Amino acid sequence: MNSAIIKPAWSPITIALMVLGFIIFWPLGMAVLAYILWGEYMGGSREKAESWIASQKGNFKSRSRGSRHYSTSATGNAAFDEYRDEQLKRLDEERRKLEEDREAFEEHLANLHKARDREEFDRFMRDRNAPRHDDNRADESGQRQGY
Repeated sequence: MNSAIIKPAWSPITIALMVLGFIIFWPLGMAVLAYILWGEYMGGSREKAESWIASQKGNFKSRSRGSRHYSTSATGNAAFDEYRDEQLKRLDEERRKLEEDREAFEEHLANLHKARDREEFDRFMRDRNAPRHDDNRADESGQRQGY
């Protein structure tokens, strides 16, 4: 038995709530529209909706662990399962090597940036501390010509 007051269907109440939601805050209107269109796919009852949400959380957690998740179910063919396991191990090893190469390259770039920064800073300090002969020459030439 479905005892929901507002059911996911095109009724005057849901349409009014959707319009009101768009007037107040547009994401609220979009949420009501999504409920009208796809609410019945969520299960139709609170228990079914909660179980669907729980299953989606479980799927999200398994995807977000950072490691690759491969299906470990056997196909029934031992030779294929062995071949698949070998290929997955090889791919994991290649992925690990590629990640190490990327980290080494990033470290190399960081060292290059540091060396360039050090060179620019040393040049700045050398130029800053160098005696300035141009100012003295301009004064002497200005005095000779009577400026």
